Amino acid sequence: MRAASSFRLPQLLLPRPDLALPRWCVIACDQYTSDPGYWQRVEHEVGDAPSALQLIYPEVHLASPDKSERIARVQAAMRRYGDQGLLRPHDGAVLVERTLPDGRVRRGLMLELDLEQYDYTPGSASPIRPTEGTIVERIAPRIELRQDAELELPHILVLIDDPAHTVIEPLAAQRARLAPLYDTALMLGGGRVAGFAPDTELQAQAVNALQALGDGAAFAARHGLPAGTPPMLFAVGDGNHSLATAKACWERIKASAGPDHPARWALVEVENIHDQAMAFAPIHRLLLGVTADLRAALAAHFGPRVQIVDQPDAATMRAALAALPREVHAAGLLQPGGRHALVLVHGAPAAQLDVASFQGFVDALLAQGGAREVDYVHGDDALARLADQEGHAGLHLATLGKSELIARVAQHGPLPRKSFSMGEADEKRFYLEARRIRG
Repeated sequence: MRAASSFRLPQLLLPRPDLALPRWCVIACDQYTSDPGYWQRVEHEVGDAPSALQLIYPEVHLASPDKSERIARVQAAMRRYGDQGLLRPHDGAVLVERTLPDGRVRRGLMLELDLEQYDYTPGSASPIRPTEGTIVERIAPRIELRQDAELELPHILVLIDDPAHTVIEPLAAQRARLAPLYDTALMLGGGRVAGFAPDTELQAQAVNALQALGDGAAFAARHGLPAGTPPMLFAVGDGNHSLATAKACWERIKASAGPDHPARWALVEVENIHDQAMAFAPIHRLLLGVTADLRAALAAHFGPRVQIVDQPDAATMRAALAALPREVHAAGLLQPGGRHALVLVHGAPAAQLDVASFQGFVDALLAQGGAREVDYVHGDDALARLADQEGHAGLHLATLGKSELIARVAQHGPLPRKSFSMGEADEKRFYLEARRIRG
């Protein structure tokens, strides 16, 4: 069994080279959702310059009363940028080199994925699958933006399992042969990004290598899975809800649109999970409007299996958490006034991740009215700063190992929602490329 028909070379739109790319590129819309100050700084950086900021809806504003007006402005900006000729076409794959703030260089390949080959439902055996559970309720507000949009701008990062480095790395090794497309610094400490166009021969080599990764027997052998296990060629890492939104919009129109409509496809960046620059980071839980005694609530939820150990400071708590073996379910508890503790839950099922244990606690706490809401925070320092505010509290979660991911998802299905992040917030994808999605 092969998963060879689930992708194609893309048809892109790139910002004109005379535009100020440092002001064009902005970070993924689902970042800094608890930090409106970050997005205010973005607006200041952009000013009145043409920018992807005008073509996206930062999720920090999802609850804004003027949401419909904001969406209308985004859709109008898409049409205006097209009329003004601010975007130029480029056909074919793009090798992306992202220099991260610490100097690591993470590489990816821009492709289009076939939404007919993507299924986010539990038990999915499709070639394109999410790594984490999909929250269906999060799709609806995104449909409102996409359904009448002219363009899509991707922040979706999709993983391939390529331990022999056969797809992306050979392109990077031939970078001198590749035509440069863009190269720019990224605002607010985001590092740098450059894009290069492989020639026809190199693109064909990459396509053949990617198709070979979809061989079912080879996939099962790599991960010690039973023969006949459906291969997962693409594992959706970041941006799964954006991909699910694209799928929902396609399902609405496909009966009348026909199989060649551009909305059948979604633009993504594909990255190799074995890239040394690829780092996983935890996604922490920030509780807002806390009214419960959290230590008593933890004891009530987990019973005698829970152990709460006070820590002198956040750094000590993080070090203690990192030193624990992965089979121990543990998290750090951060509360206002510098109160820190390590929370250990003993006797958890072996197939269950620690994030599932603590997400269950969070869900129960919200249902019981012990907190008003939960936000999902990237970055240890950001969590510590936000959790120290009155009425807030944080659960600092451990990092999922990269080696666990593909086999665990293939065997047990998607992980609990917000189980991990592909890097810290400032390492996320910045918007640069676009694609037309209206016929």
